Amino acid sequence: MSKIGYARVSSREQNLDRQLEALDYVSKVFSDKISGQTTERPQLKAMLEYIREGDIVVVTELDRLGRNNKDLTTIMNEIQQKGATLEVLNLPSMNGIDDENLRRLINNLVIELYKYQAEAERKKIKERQQQGIKIAKNKGKFKGGKRKFQENDPRLNLAFDLYLKGHTDKEVEEQTGINRRTFRRYRERYKVYREQKVRKTIV
Repeated sequence: MSKIGYARVSSREQNLDRQLEALDYVSKVFSDKISGQTTERPQLKAMLEYIREGDIVVVTELDRLGRNNKDLTTIMNEIQQKGATLEVLNLPSMNGIDDENLRRLINNLVIELYKYQAEAERKKIKERQQQGIKIAKNKGKFKGGKRKFQENDPRLNLAFDLYLKGHTDKEVEEQTGINRRTFRRYRERYKVYREQKVRKTIV
């Protein structure tokens, strides 16, 4: 039996130090710097392939694994299918229960309750945000979200330069850390286009 850690932050700008410190006692840690809105995370997949029967997957908080019930259920099912269990550090510990099956059952119930509570809370927050935006719009005060990059931002300009030199959006993301979809929006906003090569037709 091994304890396998998984850590995640949403972007390359954020650091994993707090989570890694909390997981310093486990045998191995897998970590991603990518949004939890997707399950297409390289290190998450590597972790799910690595774990074996009897292992314990440890995360500091449940939302490090996923941000919605559907994804969390899918990931937890994969962990269980491997014969492993999940331990969430900010949830009550079941270490005092000697019966392994009972401990696993109660642990799963606690996690399920937490999942639905967290999902309900996220929905409430979104509803409050939408209500606040609607009120602000009616008062003429809503100006939209603050832009992440200004036109003169060095990192954004580096991304534009790489793109104009022929690099793909994926390569630009790898070198600058700017998400592909975000970068496409900024290209449209600032009208950054590559010159289209005209093919000559031989008559």
